[in-house]
Amino acid sequence: MLAIFHKAFAHPVPEQLKSPSTHHSSKLPQHTLEAFLSIHPTNTSSITINNTAVLAYVKPDRPYSVHQRLFTVFDDIYCLFLGSLNNLCMQNKQYGLSKNTNEAMFVIEAYRTLRDRGPYPADQVVKDLEGSFAFVVYDSKAGTVFTALGSDGGVKLYWGIAADGSVVICDDLEVIKAGCAKSFAPFPKGCMFHSEGGLMSFEHPMNKLKAMPRVDSEGVMCGANFKVDTYSRVNSIPRRGSEANWTQWDDHY
Repeated sequence: MLAIFHKAFAHPVPEQLKSPSTHHSSKLPQHTLEAFLSIHPTNTSSITINNTAVLAYVKPDRPYSVHQRLFTVFDDIYCLFLGSLNNLCMQNKQYGLSKNTNEAMFVIEAYRTLRDRGPYPADQVVKDLEGSFAFVVYDSKAGTVFTALGSDGGVKLYWGIAADGSVVICDDLEVIKAGCAKSFAPFPKGCMFHSEGGLMSFEHPMNKLKAMPRVDSEGVMCGANFKVDTYSRVNSIPRRGSEANWTQWDDHY
């Protein structure tokens, strides 16, 4: 799958994603789209939305597979989905959806619940999903982008910055390397990105993400890897007495 968003609609993207050495070697979004479509010329579809976003995906060559590819539109919300959810039936039941609802349609409904009805935090909704998955949601009415990648590593996803500053999200490593040159990175596992809230971990929402610089085989700086800082702590009410030492565990339970 491939999603391209004008820079005004997919920020705040982490600054570390852009490499200073990429200015003259990255490509414009239309060239990246052409490259993606050329790989599978007979079964690839794309759509341009209000000159703000481009979505493309390779149609599945069989009705169902573990790494299925889905593209769904509902109520001006577009969803690209890759992979599968092990607990889709349970999630459909929880949201009051038909048992035949596929993963992409479920993600749209979950997004609409977050947007319109709440009060569930986004990290909790995505954390409840079980399986190997990646999805990109574009709400053309609100002009927002929402994407996430499962934590099990079964599906790969990458993102980068094109020559005009557009944000590119793709599961094809070679396509995004050619289009974004050094300004790309693996999308971090167990994380989600929202154009209003930025990048965060849905498994550890209270922990910050830190950028680990990437260097290629020639020693040139590339877009950073983003990892959860396991050493970060949330400020809370100070503890007293024996509970003041957070490193001690009670063995009497």
